[in-house]
Amino acid sequence: MIAKRAAGQLEAAQNALILAERGGDRVAALTRTIRAYEHGLTALREGLRRAAIREAAMHQRFEAERDRVSRLLGVLQSIETSPAPLLLLHPSGPAGTARSGMIVSDITPALHREADKLKAELEEIALLRALQESAALTLEEGLAGVQRARSALSQAISNRTDLPKRLLQDPAALSSLLNSADTLRSFAEGLADLQVTGADAPLHIGEARGALPLPVTGTVLRRAGEADAAGIRRPGLVIATQPRALVATPWPATIRYRGPLLDYANVMILEPGDGYLLVLAGLAEVYGATGEVLPAGAPLGLMGGNTPQAGLILANAAKGGGADRTETLYMELRQGGEPVDPGIWFAFE
Repeated sequence: MIAKRAAGQLEAAQNALILAERGGDRVAALTRTIRAYEHGLTALREGLRRAAIREAAMHQRFEAERDRVSRLLGVLQSIETSPAPLLLLHPSGPAGTARSGMIVSDITPALHREADKLKAELEEIALLRALQESAALTLEEGLAGVQRARSALSQAISNRTDLPKRLLQDPAALSSLLNSADTLRSFAEGLADLQVTGADAPLHIGEARGALPLPVTGTVLRRAGEADAAGIRRPGLVIATQPRALVATPWPATIRYRGPLLDYANVMILEPGDGYLLVLAGLAEVYGATGEVLPAGAPLGLMGGNTPQAGLILANAAKGGGADRTETLYMELRQGGEPVDPGIWFAFE
């Protein structure tokens, strides 16, 4: 069952957190731990959702067949409590008694099969109810664990000093660009023209064409060029995520910009090589510093929102798979100042 496997994933994540807090490369270990928690919590939500839907469907069926089930139970009870000779006795005499005996012998196995099926379904409902009740503690432990891992990750990143850096030749140019840019496109185009110097970083994103993972665990709401509710079409992806979801680098990259930009909340712009820029907009928190060269899978920041309490997650379990994905990350890929369809590069089917 999904929920049981998810509980195992969360227990493994808890053990990984203990090891991550003691290990050497704490940033990488904590990043993996947070992702493990996120996957486990997502799986547990899905398991609870399916369990709630299954239980509701069975209750509806029982309600619709209330009269038939009651008659079935009544017949079975009368068969079990009546003495065999009296049960087979028929007022029309021996022939009628023989016929009634044959009828009873024919229908009794079918009645018992129905009873066994009913018993199994009632036992399943009891198991589903027990699962949902026991999941509350598992959820609380998982939510507390992932929050502790996020706090530890923020501290580990602030203590990190070993990353290579590629800095702007003219740092003042970035401030000037930031003040003059009036759109995300104009800022990205201007940023691509700014020259950097420092550590060599021969990054070649072309090697990963079609296989890049999404930078955050979530669901693609709109692809490049698809209109939103207001009819606006953008060249990037819109990804729905859960609150406080971790955003990470899909490929080794240099941080070219991080911080607030226009009305996009926090924006992270990465240079993964070969003249490309990866734009991520909508983060609540951003990690790292401009110029740092990050490995693949490095943490970039967290999405906004408030993680719901375990009780609310349980109460909303039957609402649907995407009911808890309240945050959105906008992702755009550009080369030479022009947008490129991310669907060519990322594997999100």
